[in-house]
Amino acid sequence: MFLTRLVVCTALLTMVFASGGHAQDKAKIERQFQSWLEQTVWPRARAKGVKRPTFDKAFAGVRLNWKLPDLVPPGSKAPKVRKQTQAEFGSPGKYFNAGSINGATSTGRTMAKRHASALKATERKTGVPGRIILAIWGRESGYGRVEIPHNVFEVLGTKGFMSTRAPYFTDELVAALQIAQAGHAPGTSMKSSWAGALGQPQFMPSNFLKYAADGDGDGRADIWRSEADTIASIGQYLAKHGWQKGRDWGFEVTLPASVSCTLEGPDQGQKIREWVKMGITRTSQKPFPAHELKGEGYLMMPAGRSGPAFIVTPNFYALKDYNTSDLYALFVGHVGDRIQYGAGGFKARWGKVGGLLRSDVARMQQALVQQGHDVGGIDGLPGFKTRRSIGRWQEATGQTATCFPDASMKKRLKP
Repeated sequence: MFLTRLVVCTALLTMVFASGGHAQDKAKIERQFQSWLEQTVWPRARAKGVKRPTFDKAFAGVRLNWKLPDLVPPGSKAPKVRKQTQAEFGSPGKYFNAGSINGATSTGRTMAKRHASALKATERKTGVPGRIILAIWGRESGYGRVEIPHNVFEVLGTKGFMSTRAPYFTDELVAALQIAQAGHAPGTSMKSSWAGALGQPQFMPSNFLKYAADGDGDGRADIWRSEADTIASIGQYLAKHGWQKGRDWGFEVTLPASVSCTLEGPDQGQKIREWVKMGITRTSQKPFPAHELKGEGYLMMPAGRSGPAFIVTPNFYALKDYNTSDLYALFVGHVGDRIQYGAGGFKARWGKVGGLLRSDVARMQQALVQQGHDVGGIDGLPGFKTRRSIGRWQEATGQTATCFPDASMKKRLKP
């Protein structure tokens, strides 16, 4: 699944192939690619039940796509990460721009009426509400309206042969061949994103084999052309990843000053009734549903104290299994609510935070690790472990915890 989330940059490859003694012979590499297909991919595909005609048809006319990101041609070294000179992330609030939210909501309501039968059937079978399925469908492919332009065998072949994650993409390439052999895909080429994600729900091929479902009863799981199959497949994916029937995804809340933002995270959960005892209330002024009070809840603050706060349920983390971003899961839950309930925007405003370089945040993370904090990895991105580590550092140094990186911290948080 995992759709296009990155701007393709070809300047580095251009330099590699234009630089004097390090120039590579593309024609030679193309021949190596064909040999790799025959000697490495074909035996693995055959062992998985792929027939020779399917294999030959899949790669007929396929050549390396030199425009894909993260390529490491044979004889070249993986490029070193360059120092970032541009802002890598802005305020989390930018993810929820009005155009994206309103478009996904209005079209989602139309699709809810058009595909009511398929949505109800999937909800009965999986327990996943139709509004959640719609919101994912809208985010991944604009309800099937976004063009998915690439030949999956070209993409995965290229990335399996010469990318920084070659073994992973080789496995996905073999899975794509299994899909073709089973006849699920359209008669023409299988279409994917630049990363090899397939069809309207944007499943990676291995996920297709595990979770794709036949929603229209024709014996195939055609996530390229069948809306019913797309709906059934998204529902099945979430059900298999732990969606709890009858529970919501989460609630926007008001967080009293007495409740520390360092309590964020799925490893610090407690019964929602315990959060209520701490003074946390819903911004809608409605009480939490009685059955939710008995269930586990987790504090989630994607912008720290500079944005909305949420008590989320285990279903939020099922959404994160579809895409690992907190903001993605929040977008899906929020749009789903607006589709079904006509809910408005978030009550709390998103603050003007972000705009730092990832390299700046990475240095802060390194400093925090040296102080004994668990930031979840030095990657330059402010995930929940980094956010709460910043808050804990702030509290330990007599500051008010905001739980989000800002420019004023750069001088004080240095490795």
